[in-house]
Amino acid sequence: MALMITDECINCDVCEPACPNNAISMGEEYYQIDPGKCTECVGHFDEPQCVMLCPVACIPVNPAHIETRETLLQKYQRLTAA
Repeated sequence: MALMITDECINCDVCEPACPNNAISMGEEYYQIDPGKCTECVGHFDEPQCVMLCPVACIPVNPAHIETRETLLQKYQRLTAA
């Protein structure tokens, strides 16, 4: 399950540098998460770092990108293969 950042984001800048996959970037109004790069930190950490650090709790699971832990691990392996 890729994560997403809602419009409650206050652009505090703590999530972007914490993402080990560089999946977070500034959108037009607030940060956004690229579902093609988001592994919920599977392969890197036990918990999503952006969720842990977010002061306003605006990073839920993206219902449009439901993935199993196994799928997230495969994505991690694909992203880190280079």
